[in-house]
Amino acid sequence: MNVQEQIRNYIASQPESKNTELQDLHKRTLRISPKAKLWFFDGTDDQGKTVTNPTIGYGNYTIKYANGTTKDSFRIGISANKTGISVYILGIKDKAYLAQTFGKDLGKASVTGYCIKFKSLKDINLDILEAAILFGLEMKD
Repeated sequence: MNVQEQIRNYIASQPESKNTELQDLHKRTLRISPKAKLWFFDGTDDQGKTVTNPTIGYGNYTIKYANGTTKDSFRIGISANKTGISVYILGIKDKAYLAQTFGKDLGKASVTGYCIKFKSLKDINLDILEAAILFGLEMKD
């Protein structure tokens, strides 16, 4: 199964309200950066243990670990969770930047470090969320 099929299946597996909102966010992110590499992380580690919620990924980011090893990953991640949706922007060095730059104008969202969490798209300013996603996609390692 290719990445597009994995993403379609993941979105389709969500309850109707999250399905619609994930589809909307997916389309918005593709519109912002139509050539961004697509990823799908099923949320399991190398041993098949669930470690996080499945995540749709966009763009490229090289994770650098303290021991000197690296791993290719996505820059932007979108994931459904029990209470809503999370948008991850990986690679932000200043952990206060996201909250300081976008947090006050986002609406009803929790913004910490590299994560924006919200219950529904109706609760947030979508223009500001799109600006945060664009910021993440344009960041350099």
